[in-house]
Formats: sequence, structure tokens, C-alpha cells
Amino acid sequence: MSQTVKTIALVAGETSGDLLGSHLIVALKQSLPDARFIGIGGPKMQAAGMEVQFPMEKLSVFGYIDALRHLREILGIRNKLRESLIANPPDVFIGIDAPDFNLGLELALKQRGIPTIHYVSPSIWAWRGERINKIKSAVSHILTLFPFEAAIYEQAGVPVTYVGHPLADMLPEHPKRELMREQMRIQKQTKVFALLPGSRQSEVRYLAGTYIQTAKLILQKIPTAQFLVPLASRETRTIFEDTLWKLEAQELPITMLFGHAHDAMIAADGVLVASGTATLEAALLKRPMVITYKMLPLTYALSKRKAYLPYVGLPNVLAGKFVVPEILQDDATPENLAQALLNLVGDKNAVAELEILFGHMYAQLKQDTAHKAAQTILPYLTDLTAPA
Repeated sequence: MSQTVKTIALVAGETSGDLLGSHLIVALKQSLPDARFIGIGGPKMQAAGMEVQFPMEKLSVFGYIDALRHLREILGIRNKLRESLIANPPDVFIGIDAPDFNLGLELALKQRGIPTIHYVSPSIWAWRGERINKIKSAVSHILTLFPFEAAIYEQAGVPVTYVGHPLADMLPEHPKRELMREQMRIQKQTKVFALLPGSRQSEVRYLAGTYIQTAKLILQKIPTAQFLVPLASRETRTIFEDTLWKLEAQELPITMLFGHAHDAMIAADGVLVASGTATLEAALLKRPMVITYKMLPLTYALSKRKAYLPYVGLPNVLAGKFVVPEILQDDATPENLAQALLNLVGDKNAVAELEILFGHMYAQLKQDTAHKAAQTILPYLTDLTAPA
């Protein structure tokens, strides 16, 4: 192993990438304690020891329309970063998710002999499958979070390693539901619903009203029901509170939480969740759920037209079939969502079957992800014969 200090450049564009990146930095430091980490990341990567050159928030855009609105600024950041990394080449570049930003950057760096690792496969199995050709040109190695993805890259001749999903390492295999309800002072017989309207402000704006109206309808059927609403930030909490006032629903038995999404899901009998990573969290915590989503009609139409699969929720994608309901866009009415949640929670056999299925998912995804990812990356840093 060379004694020179290794420079590792990373780019993460979202909160989930910041978490992945922070764990990876810690794992790499175990073998390379003096390594220097630079690039774009969030507070977790910064806390792990990364020198952040541009704030991650600049890349956190939502959907086609939002991306177009911020395109000039995002391209400007990418150009500056590319020029900086070409002028002072890192020993390896790791793009964490954010494929629209990272793949172009990876292509430019790989062409100049810098090894490029892409961590988290784009959803080529869901839409825009032709991207695999661009990925093959741009990356030296891809790290996938889901087992079925590795086979797609192997077939295309892209060096790939399945590293599992970090959430399975973080979440308990056997959540202590009764203890969580005790801590929250929720009685055993009370029906509890966790409502997760997303982490982005735009998501909460689209879904808050629908979620509140859904809670009203559930309460008509189960007058003693309680609702837990974890919100990711002060801004999203304000949006949800404002919507409660507008709908004159302040008297609903809703407890808003700052974060604590996992606690809310563990305590819940059923979960209403915006499509995204939170659906996987609910599955790993073995909770029955209904998946929903709303976005700009144009964005939804474009996404749907390009989709290969009939489902969008990660539990359904992993199962290869509909195992939990997905109620999206115009179909996502309070009436439909309330009925689906009540049907699911009321079916003890369905809930038991889901718990078994989600237990299998947990076992498959628990791989000590950060360590496995670091072990795959280290040869590019310590072995001069590693492919670029």
C-alpha cells in the first residue's frame, strides 16, 4: 500500500446519499485513516470528515420541472467541480446516486484515467433502460443496493458488486412495537396510523391535504384512532400545520413529530407513505402500508409514459409483484386511501403474510453495506493494477 495520502472525491445530491456517503467515509477511514475526502455532500458527510466544496442542497431538486428551473445553476456547479477535479485529480471519484448529475461528471473523469465508482444504481429496471450504455462508458465499477440489479449489469459487462441496503443494517430485525407504544403512551387496543407525506417541501404540499382528509374518514370508521405524522424539517411541519388550519382539522387526534419516522412506523398498525425510500423503511420494519404519490400532472405523465414496471413502490419492486397497494395521482383520493388502509389493517392474515415477506426482504438486504462498499473501492486506491 502506498504511503501517499489518498484523495477521494465524492458527490451526494440528497439526504439519503449524505447518509450513505457518511457511512462509506467512516468505513474507508478504517483502512485509510489519513485519506482526504472532498466534493459535494451534506452535514453527515461533513461530520464524517469531508471537505464540502459546494452545498448539497443545490442539487436537491424535485422532478422534471424543478430540475429545468435550476438547470443553469446545477450545470455551473458541475462544470466548476469537473474543472477542479481534472486540474487536481483525486485517486478515485465516487458518485452517490444523483445519476443525472454524476454520470456526466464520471464520464469526463474516467476519460482522463480517474477511476469512477457509482454507488446506487439508477432505476434502469423501472424506466430509461438505455442509460446502461452511458453507465458502462462512465463508470469503472457500480455498487448496487438491490440484488436483482447486479445481474442486469453483469449481462451488460459492467463491473458490479451488490452491497446490500444500509437501512437493513440500521433498522432492528425485530422492532419492539409494544415498548414503542408504551414510550409514546399509546394504549394497546388503540388503532394507530403513521402518515408519512414525504421529506421534500413539494411532496408535503401535494399530499398534506389528502392525508388530513384521509385521517378524517378513518376516524369516522374508528373513532378512537390516533395518527402519527413525522415531518423531516421545520418547513415541512409548517406546511402541514398550515394545511390543518385551512381544513379546520386542528381537533384531529394527530401527533406531529420532528423526525422519528421509524418510531412512528414501529408503533403503527398501518402506514400511509409517500413513494420513496420510506416505503422500504416501512417494509424493513415489517409494517403493512399503502403507498401513494402526487406530483405535477405533466411530470407524472412523462414518468408514467417511460415506466417499464406496473409498480413504483420499492416493496413491490423487490417482490416482483403487488404485495401492498399503490394509489397514485388522481386515484389518490381520501376515500380510496382510507378504504385501502382500513381493508389492509383489518385483514389479520394479510398482515401476517406481509410480516413474513418483509422478514425475507430484511435478511436479503442486510449485508454490512458500508464495509462491503469500502472493500470494493479499496483496490482502486491501493492496487496500481486496478482497472480504470
